[in-house]
Amino acid sequence: PRIAMKRPGPPESSRLTFFLENALAREARVWKVPVFQNLTLKGTDISLSGYKKAVLWIAEISAHFQFYPETFALATSIFNRLLASVKAQLKYLQCIAISCLVLAAKTNEEDEVIPSVKTLAVQSGCKRSPAEILRMERIILEKLHWDLYTATPMDFLNIFHAMVMSNWPQLLQGLPQMNPSRHVAFLTKQLQHCMACHQLVQFEGSTLALVIITLELERLTPDWFPVITGLLKKAQVTSTEFIRCKELVDQELTCLQPSNAVYIFYPISHAIQDHPKARPPSHGSSGLKDSHRVSLRVAANPPVLAPFMPAPAQIPDDAMETDEYYDGFGHLYSEDGGAGGAKVMNPGGSCPQLRAGEGSSPCPPLQP
Repeated sequence: PRIAMKRPGPPESSRLTFFLENALAREARVWKVPVFQNLTLKGTDISLSGYKKAVLWIAEISAHFQFYPETFALATSIFNRLLASVKAQLKYLQCIAISCLVLAAKTNEEDEVIPSVKTLAVQSGCKRSPAEILRMERIILEKLHWDLYTATPMDFLNIFHAMVMSNWPQLLQGLPQMNPSRHVAFLTKQLQHCMACHQLVQFEGSTLALVIITLELERLTPDWFPVITGLLKKAQVTSTEFIRCKELVDQELTCLQPSNAVYIFYPISHAIQDHPKARPPSHGSSGLKDSHRVSLRVAANPPVLAPFMPAPAQIPDDAMETDEYYDGFGHLYSEDGGAGGAKVMNPGGSCPQLRAGEGSSPCPPLQP
């Protein structure tokens, strides 16, 4: 079941602790990951790059069909558990990947959102027939004993972030353009990037999520250590695993840092005039999308890359933009916000869209 949480306050700390304990129990019961040896998945012909491309492809399809990020996280969890249980061959990896996503969607998504297997196979560029995908679904279910759901890194990220915001809401006061919803959306982008790294797959989702929270707190406040100490005890994460995971995540996230760029000022009126295709954002419909939904849904619908073709080392920005997550996370924290106002700059560094007539630059402010 999906966890529905309003923006937590101190009275809700026991409720969040209850969620965390349940998630830890689920993780301890079924967590299992593949082992890599000599640059391949142990006992198979699946290379490290082949594994990474498969996970990135799952992310692409998930974004294309506007699935929840939790669906991608669950699909990746099912994918890892299966590869840890059987000796799969590279020629079946594509079919396994898309079948894991189908199973995750059936677990997490509303029925009207889930496309038919035929539609999913065609639009994803998968070269497998619907019959092959359905047959692979049954194989996965049998190998995993029909027990698909485990606590994913996304679950832990949401819980840990809610705990931090509950006890230390002042952490974001120094960031006027940031609120809890945008903040957790930004961290979600980092988490999904890390989930495609074979080295980080070896760590439990609770450890990975807590490391990402820790690195962000180090950036936000010099008093981060007491905050993390309490979470470490609650999460039952050993210091050795935590430190090793933290070093790897820190290295992996350097790939997401924007390069040194020069921003050129173009007044918004000139930009619209010089670019006929540029249109100001519509102000007709406002309010957050699907207010009855607690979890977020990706707004973009980018074309799916050809499966298992050379792909960049990180999930493409057009499928992972922070602002595309914001609507759903706004409901997670019960925040008000409509589409009428100008967007603030997202933490990923992309240019915000400004309303026509505003005399400010369409580029984000220069960073140090």
